[in-house]
Amino acid sequence: QVHLVETGGGSVQAGASLTLSCAPSERTFSLYAMGWFRQAPGKEREFVGRMTWSGISTRYADSVKGRFTVSRDNAENTFYLTMNSLEPEDTAIYYCAADTDAPYRVVAEDSGAYQYWGQGIQVTVSS
Repeated sequence: QVHLVETGGGSVQAGASLTLSCAPSERTFSLYAMGWFRQAPGKEREFVGRMTWSGISTRYADSVKGRFTVSRDNAENTFYLTMNSLEPEDTAIYYCAADTDAPYRVVAEDSGAYQYWGQGIQVTVSS
């Protein structure tokens, strides 16, 4: 069982930056691919970004490409989502997720590809 805890959410103005962190409970974190998803009120949960276990490959949703960056520090056992140029449309609950089954896979935008999830953290962007 992998427990994931997100931190770093909050309320910001449009154009600001925010970094979310995800700390898995397992020390085998370096073996997992990790992803970020988000869910806005009244909408389906959607893919935001993913990084393979090695940290070499990443993938982003078109809506955040060029503004958001995923990264990981395996020594610190932490996965990050750095969000720049935030827009009101980015307002959502953000979820960290771990893929322990196919950590080498680059493309995995379906939530079903992830076995473990955090509880989510709110990000609110006001105009």
